[in-house]
Amino acid sequence: MENITKKGTPKDVFLHLLSTITLYVSVVAFITLWWQYVNVLFPDQLGYNYYGSYYTYAYDPIRWAMSTLIVVWPIYILISWLIGREFKQDPEKREIKSRKWLWYITLFASAVTIIIDLISLIFNFLKGELSTQFFLKVLVILIVAAGVFGYYLWDLRKRDHKSNKPRLFAWIVSAIILVSIVYGFILIGSPTAQRARRFDEQRVNDLSIIQSEIINYWQNKNSLPANLNQLNDSIRGFISPTDPETNKTYEYIRSGQLSFSLCSYFKTKNKSVLSDKSLTPVMYKQQNWDHEDSYTCFERVIDPELYPKNNIIPITRPVY
Repeated sequence: MENITKKGTPKDVFLHLLSTITLYVSVVAFITLWWQYVNVLFPDQLGYNYYGSYYTYAYDPIRWAMSTLIVVWPIYILISWLIGREFKQDPEKREIKSRKWLWYITLFASAVTIIIDLISLIFNFLKGELSTQFFLKVLVILIVAAGVFGYYLWDLRKRDHKSNKPRLFAWIVSAIILVSIVYGFILIGSPTAQRARRFDEQRVNDLSIIQSEIINYWQNKNSLPANLNQLNDSIRGFISPTDPETNKTYEYIRSGQLSFSLCSYFKTKNKSVLSDKSLTPVMYKQQNWDHEDSYTCFERVIDPELYPKNNIIPITRPVY
């Protein structure tokens, strides 16, 4: 029997276009999620890797990817179910022109991704890139792209409209995505833990600002301030920050002519996961504020050679 290509209704175009878009978004989110897992679990000791601080930049992409999968993947499953129901009522809808165009575009994108992935693998291997992180990232892309390509190639060729393979495939992929999202919650913590972490990040930022102001005070006045209130300057508009959660003043201890401590209570741990030898200058700065989930004091000693005094000439008015 001759295969007749049908024209789809606006409803058909809407369903297939939405299905394709949600598929692409889900694939990108899934790859992003696992790339960030690789970055956290297998940090590259050679390159400029900014994941040295335990609670830093990898977590925002993880949260975005998790949020995207939680919203978009169920929509894709729902749209796929609606399309499957349409196929059962009218099997000829499988030959809709718009559907075939979108499916072949998906095959093309998957094939190009696989080719580029393999080229990148060979190129970086020849360049000496042998890190576990790189190979795992390549493997993630290869598995996802090959899975999408294989499934949609089979879907275009199949003639058994009553097959349970699409349903089985959907359950397996959904289970994998669910496990990935659950692991994300285990890795980054609950929303409550995230809020506590953000408070601690603000505390570290406040203490860093106070430390800079103390050094500036010493350079200009040749002495450490007696308390943090002496740092306030109405002309510059500076007011010493307070704890973002309790609004209490941070503890400042002047222990010598050049030494002082800044103290605060923290609710989470912030430790560098890389060894000291692998830390970049940015990571050293992060490590300088490492803290436990308890009361922590940061002891500082001003080096006069690194922070010389400012030789300010007093301004005098001329006498007429």
